[in-house]
Amino acid sequence: MGSPEMLLNGFVRLVAVLERLGNALGTLAFTWGTVILLGGYPKDLDSDSDFPFATIIVFLEAIRMVRDANRQNYQLFFSTRGAFRPLGLNGMLTAMVYFSAVLLILRNYYFIHAGNALLRLTIPAAVVRVVLASTRLPQLEAEKIYGSDRNLKKSLKIFYGMVLVQGILYIVACLLEVFFRIPEKFMRGEFRGRLGVENVNHYYVYALEKCMGGTMFAPKRISPITFAMDSIESDSSKNRICGVQVLHSLLNMEQLRDRTISELTTSTKTVVSLFSMLAWTSHGDAEIRLFAAKVAAELAGSLRIVHIPGAMQLVASLLDTEHHHQPKTRQHFLLNDIQGAQEQCPTTQQGEHYSIPDEQSSCLHRFWKWMTKLGLIPGEEPSTDKDWLPVQGLLILEGLANFDATNCMEISRATGLISKIIDFTSDRNYLASINNQAKEILIEAADLSLRVLRRLASTKGKSGVTLRQRILEHPFILSNLANILDDSSRKPVAEITQGAPASETKWSSPEFRVLATEILKHLAMERNASENIGRIPVIISSLMHEFLSGGGASSSTNPTHLLGKISGQALAILAMESDDNCSVMLKEPGYEFIRELTTMIRDNNYMYTAASLLGNMCHTHNSKIPTTAKLSPSDLNDLCDTLPKVLEGIEVAEGAELEVLIGLSSQICKAIPEDFARKRDDGQIKERFVERLVAVLNANMRPNAHCAGIRRVIVEHAIHLMECNNSLYANDFHKWQMFEALSKVESTPSMAENYRLLSGDAGLMEHTTPLDSLVDIAKKLMKRE
Repeated sequence: MGSPEMLLNGFVRLVAVLERLGNALGTLAFTWGTVILLGGYPKDLDSDSDFPFATIIVFLEAIRMVRDANRQNYQLFFSTRGAFRPLGLNGMLTAMVYFSAVLLILRNYYFIHAGNALLRLTIPAAVVRVVLASTRLPQLEAEKIYGSDRNLKKSLKIFYGMVLVQGILYIVACLLEVFFRIPEKFMRGEFRGRLGVENVNHYYVYALEKCMGGTMFAPKRISPITFAMDSIESDSSKNRICGVQVLHSLLNMEQLRDRTISELTTSTKTVVSLFSMLAWTSHGDAEIRLFAAKVAAELAGSLRIVHIPGAMQLVASLLDTEHHHQPKTRQHFLLNDIQGAQEQCPTTQQGEHYSIPDEQSSCLHRFWKWMTKLGLIPGEEPSTDKDWLPVQGLLILEGLANFDATNCMEISRATGLISKIIDFTSDRNYLASINNQAKEILIEAADLSLRVLRRLASTKGKSGVTLRQRILEHPFILSNLANILDDSSRKPVAEITQGAPASETKWSSPEFRVLATEILKHLAMERNASENIGRIPVIISSLMHEFLSGGGASSSTNPTHLLGKISGQALAILAMESDDNCSVMLKEPGYEFIRELTTMIRDNNYMYTAASLLGNMCHTHNSKIPTTAKLSPSDLNDLCDTLPKVLEGIEVAEGAELEVLIGLSSQICKAIPEDFARKRDDGQIKERFVERLVAVLNANMRPNAHCAGIRRVIVEHAIHLMECNNSLYANDFHKWQMFEALSKVESTPSMAENYRLLSGDAGLMEHTTPLDSLVDIAKKLMKRE
């Protein structure tokens, strides 16, 4: 708990103690006045002083005790809180009229001389008590005993004494408010603007109510966090509004952010109440809905949304907001019914324009601006691009998706939600027709939507397969991504954004293209999607350009370099067992693709990505199925030239990188067996190479997800070597006990080895030939020798 908060709570507890002591004395005075005075001496009390005085005091105490049933309704006249605070014009007039009426009655009866004093402290009930008691106590000393009962005078002194002390305690509690401004000012520094000031006041009332309940000196759990949570969980819409505003402020305080998130995420009731505020869709609730969305966005990275019924549809509703920043999507006329056609007719729309109070002209607003300008209160938070409900909705989705895969599946189950996310990636061509502020908002929304889609598409396991299928169901997803990658469309966008903030060029920036490329890479893992992607020439063209251009400086923080590496990964996946995609890559004008790949293998930054892509290209070339993706003689010469680098890498690489290099070496061996054999003519080098293959095979008898296909590529390589020169390689394999190693592989099958890619517990792109069949072929070749 921060020191301003501790100081404020200390003042609250002190005020509460004084008020509770005053209440205790008041209750005792009420009992004393009704039982002893009005009940025991009704005929002996002076009808011009003690009887009406006692009656007024008893009446005040009776109302005070009743007010606890609804404390706020009696706050103006009876509560110590707020005595010295501005009540506003209407509140002040009401108080003055009410109090003037009381003063007029008292003045006409008893103490005209006290009227001026009462008009000056404005602490009605406390002043009435003090004045009544202090007026009668001095007079009692000089008066004779009433009637025959000598205890009456003492009873009156006790009664007025209790009333006097009670009034003094109330006045002292009110005077403490002057000092309350000191800790309050520190807290206001964290709660900005007019709403912040009001919320600090609400917090004071909340803390006071907490301290007024239960045992007087029992420890109370009072903090802005508990105040906000209790307010959000209440049935009062006013309290819930205050609570969500306070939460928003707390989450922006570095010292309280983690603690606030921790306490909120453990309270399902609070989170449910918070998300329910996202459904407040009337015009008057727009600002509060935005606050609730901002708080939800901060919490989303720590929430499992499945525990909040209906929450995902509420988040989806944030993306439904009608706005002037996006063009409305119109149905094809053949799909419209009569009602829909009438709704789309270009007639004058009713109800779109509505009037709001002119806040600029209000005295209160001008006063607040003056106070803010002088620095007496912190200013309002400036509006940003994120102050738009769809942006907040996308922020919530990003946080939820990044938390766990369960949230990702909940996103996929929400009706139409993925489609709405994808729609925000389609506005690039619309930028020319809107103002700069709208451009920045749309770009922010597009950025977030791409981030959410990247997370969904990269989900591992069977959940990831489902999510990618949901994404691919959108008819414009691939064309939208292609539009982001398209080189030819970058120049117009740059022209559109001339003279505008630099962030507007983000749509054609490397950061945007990285996101789009990553999404494509993950979508390409689905075989049907890979073929569909290849049918959009601009995608492969753009990916090749980014990858083969080298990507600039080799730095993981350089977006251009990162884009080059991811583009290469995407191309490698697209080339997996896809004749059409390989053919498109080979025919791309302006490139000698195989030569450039073999050159990149010599670059350690791109070596393994280029090797994977080149291996897939060779695999297509070596396929028995007729294909147009055949390598030319010059391409095969380039393969031969790169072989020494590949074989050198096999000697030192491990894991997935070793699997890629062995796979490439195997395909080169099959594509150009004579050249491969010539490179391996040296008997010692050949034997060492065979020994390495057998050693790696024995070391990977238990396949793992990191390199599940390494046994397969070794067995394939052994087959290709023996097919090239059986007598030469079979003897070496026997020498290094390859037959025994193959038997172990045969006895330890793994389903993971049937797939080209593994994503969690899901296998992707199943091989046409099972591993056990390859082992059988290899063993037969060895036996033949």
